[in-house]
Amino acid sequence: MHYMLIFTEPQEQFAERNDPEKGPAYWGAWGAYIAALNGAGIVISGNGLEEPHTGTTLRIRDGKRIIHDGPFPDSKEQLGGYFIIDVPDLDAALEWAARSPSASYGSTEIRPVLPPPPAL
Repeated sequence: MHYMLIFTEPQEQFAERNDPEKGPAYWGAWGAYIAALNGAGIVISGNGLEEPHTGTTLRIRDGKRIIHDGPFPDSKEQLGGYFIIDVPDLDAALEWAARSPSASYGSTEIRPVLPPPPAL
């Protein structure tokens, strides 16, 4: 079964990505986790994401586009990246989610991936 692991991090952790002192530990933890996922042969796809201020949000209200640059102001945690993994069940997905660095300082959401819709 395919599950998406969604990693969220507080802004302080995003800042560690580029910090000369904290960056190596931050990337080292993620590198070890990613190597373990790949070593287990369960990765379908995945990507890390740029910092939230680089994003753009689009909403359509009353037929008009509303564009907002940067992170949503009320958000305490930001989306940092994701993996789609292929594991037997939710328990296995939970085990992999618990190993993610963001589980200890942010959160890791586990969500089943919808199967493809039937052909029309």
